[in-house]
Amino acid sequence: MPGLRFLTRGVSPTEAAAVSAVLHGLVREEGDNLRQAPVRGQSAWQRSQRSVRVALTPGAGRWRGFSA
Repeated sequence: MPGLRFLTRGVSPTEAAAVSAVLHGLVREEGDNLRQAPVRGQSAWQRSQRSVRVALTPGAGRWRGFSA
């Protein structure tokens, strides 16, 4: 990676290349993630395909009709 500077003394060329490769891969991966299309919720078509709710059954502890 251009501009990569090691502060630790005695870093071998092999070690520097390994660190550079890892950092380069991480930067590329992050860039790829930013370019992906954003995840969206369900489309109107998908929402319309949901099953219809079950029938309401009156009774004790269940739904009751309007009682105003």
